[in-house]
Amino acid sequence: MLGQTYHAALRGAGHHVQTCATAQAAILAADNIFPDIVVLELQLVSHSGVEFLYEFRSYADWQAVPVIIHSNVPVTQFVGGKSTLEQFGVADYFYKPTTSLRTLIGAIAQHTTVPA
Repeated sequence: MLGQTYHAALRGAGHHVQTCATAQAAILAADNIFPDIVVLELQLVSHSGVEFLYEFRSYADWQAVPVIIHSNVPVTQFVGGKSTLEQFGVADYFYKPTTSLRTLIGAIAQHTTVPA
């Protein structure tokens, strides 16, 4: 339900949106559509978001793609803390319980351009 709300709001803001429930599905989707940005929840089915980041950043084509983490995991509990965020090139980190949808959409807009 929440995913549908986010999907609709992002599309309403002019973004093409592809949602994926697993890390593997996200890697396959990225391979097919080459994303302008990735918004990532760390708590994924079967693989963690950290594992997704390791794999995603291992491809040269995806090293410059901005990643925004929007997670139920507080940044203080993120594996490795700030140094890991920098290592993975994480553009922003938002804790879901304290971040509005408007704030997330604003951050996405800062890191991408919406096609005219």
